[in-house]
Amino acid sequence: MFSHVMVGTNDLEKAKSFYDALLGTLGVPPGRVDRHRVFYRTKTGVFSVSLPIDGKPATHANGGTIGFAASSPEQADAFHAAGIANGGKTCEDPPGVREGPAGKLYLAYLRDLDGNKICAMHRIG
Repeated sequence: MFSHVMVGTNDLEKAKSFYDALLGTLGVPPGRVDRHRVFYRTKTGVFSVSLPIDGKPATHANGGTIGFAASSPEQADAFHAAGIANGGKTCEDPPGVREGPAGKLYLAYLRDLDGNKICAMHRIG
């Protein structure tokens, strides 16, 4: 359904360093800089971080979350640990299993350097 997801940043260099470490835990190669953006390309889609084109400060989406697929709970934990080690902040509950209408999920939530809420998710069973 989606071709790409893009979030804003106020510091492209710091955002690249953060997401290189974070997405590297999921097997995603380092991002490639294209002028005012960084692109992370995979077979299943593209994630990008960009300085706002309008020149105004980047802000995070209140109520928005961007989820990244993890192949295991351990990979989700590594994602979370890399985020914290690189300046991200934990949010919501600690990484772990949540049960709901979608079944059992292992979730690891973070806020990136610009306040964007991101999550590594592994479907259990």
